[in-house]
Amino acid sequence: MSYFPDKTIAAIALPERFTFPFYYEPHPLTKLAALDLQHYLETQTHLEHNFGLNADAEGMVIGKMFGVLVVQDADGKVGYLSAFSGKLANSNDHPRFVPPVFDMLVENSFFLKEIEIINAINDRITGIEENKNYQQLKLDVEKLSAQSVQEIAAFREQLKHNKEQRKQIRETQKKSLSQPEYEVVALDLIKYSLHDKHQLTLLTNKWKQVLDEVQTALAQFENAIDTLKNERKEKSATLQQQLFAQYVFLNKDGKNKSLQDIFSLTAFGKPPGGAGECATPKLLQYAFANGYKPLAMAEFWWGAAPKSEIRKHKQFYPACTGKCKPILAHMLEGMPVDENPFLRIPDEKRELEIIYEDDSLVVVNKPAGLLSVPGVEIKESVYTRLKDVFGGIEPLIVHRLDMDTSGLLVVAKTPHAHKHIQRQFMQGTVRKRYRALLSRVLEQSEGEIDLPLTADVFNRPRQLVCFKTGKKSITRWKAVKTYNAMTKVDFWPLTGRTHQLRMHSAHDLGLNAPIVGDDLYGMASERMYLHAAHLEFIHPNTKEKMSFEAEEGF
Repeated sequence: MSYFPDKTIAAIALPERFTFPFYYEPHPLTKLAALDLQHYLETQTHLEHNFGLNADAEGMVIGKMFGVLVVQDADGKVGYLSAFSGKLANSNDHPRFVPPVFDMLVENSFFLKEIEIINAINDRITGIEENKNYQQLKLDVEKLSAQSVQEIAAFREQLKHNKEQRKQIRETQKKSLSQPEYEVVALDLIKYSLHDKHQLTLLTNKWKQVLDEVQTALAQFENAIDTLKNERKEKSATLQQQLFAQYVFLNKDGKNKSLQDIFSLTAFGKPPGGAGECATPKLLQYAFANGYKPLAMAEFWWGAAPKSEIRKHKQFYPACTGKCKPILAHMLEGMPVDENPFLRIPDEKRELEIIYEDDSLVVVNKPAGLLSVPGVEIKESVYTRLKDVFGGIEPLIVHRLDMDTSGLLVVAKTPHAHKHIQRQFMQGTVRKRYRALLSRVLEQSEGEIDLPLTADVFNRPRQLVCFKTGKKSITRWKAVKTYNAMTKVDFWPLTGRTHQLRMHSAHDLGLNAPIVGDDLYGMASERMYLHAAHLEFIHPNTKEKMSFEAEEGF
């Protein structure tokens, strides 16, 4: 443990409750701990790990999440523990950091032995896939298949031509020959027809035999590959179960719980890969095992951002939800923890401004901090407030805005209006414009962003950029006003993906300028400065164009 000098922390009050890991402002003590750890990372010379901060460094660039845990020992002295997520410099053993809950990388561990076997299977698969006979057979099958299709198609065209000629002969001969003479000609034409069909059968069978022989030879290689892949899959599954059994987590009362038990009741049903390897569970495990009292935690990113995620060097981030939340629910059991800010109910006195209302629909100006529809834990929302206003009428939500986004929202009063306006959203005919305040000055004045997005299943509701599985996401933008360190912009989302504007603003391949106050992809502030300023659609009954504007107020 690294102890704080008494003089350094004399004026800092200890936290009364432990940090809520999934949304927090770092405690002053964790900030001191993080600064100290960051200084160590900046000055150390022995870690052979490429964080992407040095252009001359060798090896794959891998940024890392680091964690600090402020603790109190049995004598009341205060210090901190540090940890990293996953492994560092291809090892788990580093003197500055707590050990993992289970070190799978120690010499002669069952994990390394099984990995060696799995790697040997991989080598055998690679050997078959690189075999020249196998590669030639794959080319032969592709080439012969194309050739057979082409030749059979050409022969069918010839048969079609022959059939047309026979038809013409019949029509001509029927006019010039007697009935007995015509019947003789017709019989000959039938023979020609049967001959053509027979030749097509012979050609088809010939190609089937050729292809069967080549495909049978190819199948011997592919069956061997499939057998090895199945063996690898079984060994990997068995190894994963063995690993799960080694990960047992403590809480303050000394109660143990295995990784498998922790995740058995979650939506995953079983632990996802890498569960238990994050910084905060490592830190708490070490603290509980060594008699330290956890006081506060914080995690920060160190290094270059991964291509898919939004991560900024030295910036603090919450613990992940998919892998850490179930584990920390057990580890923090019985500990006083800061309030979950997601459970804070918005001020009920803050009125929901109604911009327009008729018998079919209502357009509201949603304040920031209010849900569009009831959540799992927070029920207060645009829906519940309108339900109170409408009396007996059920509000029918057509589209949504993020809780922290303010601005225009249309809500239907009738099923007909709901279906009609919803169709307009689905067809992309609704015109929307958002206004945002971005956290830096932009070099360009306007442009278009095209970054496909997909959900981060292990860290919802965060999104990822993925060019393989992501859904098409396009945003047009234009700068409105430039300040000393910020830019006010207008956004026109041409698609409607979750967190599209927030991701396109913050990602390195987008504007690389998080929206001010975006606590998910940037830095927290009194609010997120994103506002739905313009909304235009066709009225479901009058068929008139409805256009609304709402000032952003920032």
